[in-house]
Amino acid sequence: MADDERDENEQEQEELASKDRQGREQAAALKSMTDKGPEERQMDESKVAQAMQSLFAAQKASKDAERQRERELAAIKVSKEDVDLLAVELELRDKKAAERVLRLAGGDLRRALEQYLGLEAAAAGS
Repeated sequence: MADDERDENEQEQEELASKDRQGREQAAALKSMTDKGPEERQMDESKVAQAMQSLFAAQKASKDAERQRERELAAIKVSKEDVDLLAVELELRDKKAAERVLRLAGGDLRRALEQYLGLEAAAAGS
């Protein structure tokens, strides 16, 4: 019995030593992957800075394009009667929404109705 207990203890110690060794190896491997020298860290920081500048430029261009589109839409003349009719026919509570739909259609009431109802796309597909 004593020999069995000794064998079990030795086996447990070997397993613990093996796990400990594996843990140290994994920690060393992880450290080698994450430890970057000053040059690598600086390269990463410059890549991040470039990416941020690129994102900022793209966001600015998008906002500029959106502002330009809004100016173009604001320049489209729409009649009050068309806005009122569109608001009633489409059951829109907000006349500004009806006005926007009309402006997106270039001020053309028929086209605005067709676009809103999806008839324009259906006619193009037939």
